[in-house]
Amino acid sequence: MTDQAKPRSAAKAAEATAADKGGQGRVLLVTGLSGAGKSSVLKGLEDLGYEAVDNLPLSLLVGLFRPGGDVRRPVAIGIDIRTRDFAVEPFLHEIETLMARDDLDLRLVFVDCDDEVLRRRFTATRRRHPLASDRPVTDGIAHERRVVSPLRHRADVVIDTTSLTLGDLRHLVEDHFGLDSQPALAIFVISFSYGHGLPREADLVFDVRFLANPYHDPDLSPLTGRDQAVGAYIAADSGFAPFFQGLTDMLAALLPRFVREGKSYLTIAIGCTGGHHRSVFVAEKLARWLTEEGQSVSLRHRDLERILTG
Repeated sequence: MTDQAKPRSAAKAAEATAADKGGQGRVLLVTGLSGAGKSSVLKGLEDLGYEAVDNLPLSLLVGLFRPGGDVRRPVAIGIDIRTRDFAVEPFLHEIETLMARDDLDLRLVFVDCDDEVLRRRFTATRRRHPLASDRPVTDGIAHERRVVSPLRHRADVVIDTTSLTLGDLRHLVEDHFGLDSQPALAIFVISFSYGHGLPREADLVFDVRFLANPYHDPDLSPLTGRDQAVGAYIAADSGFAPFFQGLTDMLAALLPRFVREGKSYLTIAIGCTGGHHRSVFVAEKLARWLTEEGQSVSLRHRDLERILTG
């Protein structure tokens, strides 16, 4: 397929999606912290077939979607502190106005990142932070986080780019917002190390540090939760089987309720001390169970590569 053919195919998929929704236009409002990757998210959405508009003046937002208008292609709009006339409260008001519309399927997407990683990004690119033209970049980051925190709390989807490569981010955007027919609930399973903090995007967090730790076995320590010997060691813990059974029983009851309430995305995080053995094994096993149950599942081991290369 040629490069010219791809946008046309994406556009057709986008129009088909709108038709499948009975004419309800999909709108993604993309906001977040400066330097977190909002522009990359918008670019990824554009490649998927969305009509992407960055830094649309807030005063034009509602007018862009006049009642009775024909939104054939899904639209992604970037709005942040650089946007003309931006303010959090008016933005939230505009969101609620659009959310009340029956002809729009609107989601607010917040792109987040760890403060230290943001600082390194600004330092590496020699860019000034938009809120710290005459101050240290850390002051600008802290100020912006305070200002936009209500948007993060309101967001339907939070994308944390702290440990993502550009390729990872593009795959994540496609998993969340791809325009092909998808199940009603997209599930993301993440393993992580508590030593590197909780995943910001997590909806449900499960701590598996109570399980027997293969790290203390010299033969198993160099391996990971993907290795059969490590899995057998963890599964032999008398506490594992009842825990996993309880976990799957709970999710079997919760998932239909989430769908009924209109939730489109669910992130389940599994954590242990190092993010190397127990959390990886449980996340792998949980992802397999969810797949067998007919769910749409994406799996990521947030800290495994960091540990293996570290």
